[in-house]
Amino acid sequence: MEGITEGVNNINITDSYKKNRIQVSNTKKPLFFYVNLAKRYMQQHNEVELSALGMAIATVVTVAEILKNNGLAVEKKITTSTVDIKDDSRGRPVQKAKIEIVLGKTANFDELMAAAAAEDGENGDAEEQNA
Repeated sequence: MEGITEGVNNINITDSYKKNRIQVSNTKKPLFFYVNLAKRYMQQHNEVELSALGMAIATVVTVAEILKNNGLAVEKKITTSTVDIKDDSRGRPVQKAKIEIVLGKTANFDELMAAAAAEDGENGDAEEQNA
């Protein structure tokens, strides 16, 4: 137990944690959760880094393509690699594919977001009137 505590205390948090990084899972959240979160991160930080391992890579690519096709983001950098992850059931390290995609805001990102917000506001008003 002492070794675990020591290891946790020695982790350099500034390197491993970025405020604009989203680590995507393909089982925990729906696709559009990540799309909307990425939009919010781009509003705050001007860019977002989407990261995934293994089977979640398809989810990251889909999120990036949705943002690009809607004119909200441009690709800045794509990095692929493999990482060793310890598999408890097999007792040996397993290699997993990893992808990191950095997306930046397009020139008209703020314009598009404002238009979408205005449209959502109008739809909300119409629903209230129909109720």
